[in-house]
Amino acid sequence: MKVLIAAGGTGGHVNPALAVAGEIRSRFPDAEICFVGTADRIEAKIVPAAGYELKTIEITGFKRSFAPSDIKANIKTVIKLAKSSKAVKNILNEFKPDVAIGFGGYVSGPVIRMAAKMGIPTAIHEQNAYPGVTNKALAEMVDVVMLTTEDAKKHLKFKNEPVVTGLPIRGEILAADPKQSRKELGFNDKPIILSMGGSLGSREINKAIVEVIATHMHDDDYNFIVSTGQNGVWVPDKLRDRGVDVEKSPNLQVRPYINDMARCLSAADVVICRAGASSLSEIQALGKPSILIPSPNVTENHQFHNAMAMVNKGAAVIIEEKDLSGKKLGKAIDNLIKDEKRFKEVGENARAMAVTDATSRICDIVTELVK
Repeated sequence: MKVLIAAGGTGGHVNPALAVAGEIRSRFPDAEICFVGTADRIEAKIVPAAGYELKTIEITGFKRSFAPSDIKANIKTVIKLAKSSKAVKNILNEFKPDVAIGFGGYVSGPVIRMAAKMGIPTAIHEQNAYPGVTNKALAEMVDVVMLTTEDAKKHLKFKNEPVVTGLPIRGEILAADPKQSRKELGFNDKPIILSMGGSLGSREINKAIVEVIATHMHDDDYNFIVSTGQNGVWVPDKLRDRGVDVEKSPNLQVRPYINDMARCLSAADVVICRAGASSLSEIQALGKPSILIPSPNVTENHQFHNAMAMVNKGAAVIIEEKDLSGKKLGKAIDNLIKDEKRFKEVGENARAMAVTDATSRICDIVTELVK
């Protein structure tokens, strides 16, 4: 079996693709798997590191404004798109895949479009509740559209009825033991609040959580884990200015990045984060009450739609960034923690949304397409 996977741009696209590739390789050790991506984004590092072949094409996305610089960039994108079609056709003719799967990113467009045109069985996976432009276009031509959430269906036109598969979740997340994780983190028995804003960090989330910690730390109400991100190096100093002893507080851990997410997420009682598809799938899998602060700086405002898919089912709390403050965030935490019935219901509703066998479901679909 030969499987071609198109995915690129962000870990949110590439990591689920790698999870599926691993499942395919586990089931079919002789399967040949080839990725198509770009040479200057995350896939160029993590795909070869995972042991898979990566073929690259040059592709960028379209800008959505009429600023002169964006118009110029769009002209270059059109030229790259024309050149990429020939490169993609050469890759497909050389590799001769039995099936081609797109996991998102600009690279999926020309790869899956050409594969469908050449009569190769095709599928795409949409991570978000509001589909991106590339997948909206591809949904009308591929054999199978796979969705993380049912909410995405109403935003698509499709050739065949979509299938809800969920989003692949890292095995270590599912296997983590909350009690053991809490013990390893060294916290007391007070609730643990995990705050994170992505690898770069969110200035607004960091500002709000500083206010929350400064207010609650002296009362010893909670334990805090704060992932500041690369752009949040100022957080420890700001906490010190507010009288918080960052180094000696036993119920506070401030880190630039969380490299033991399974431990921190499983131990947390409340999670404060953006509303990226991967984070939400992990929150659901572990049944964690969460306060979601969608990034307003993403295409199609898709994080807001991701968050509302949970909020509408009583599975999360939302605070839009324009409304965020330390006072409002602190009140939201208190309202969740101190209302035991609501706290339990929000976690249970989140868990009810979870799909923990997404990788297996997607692999089943791939296998059927090959047949």
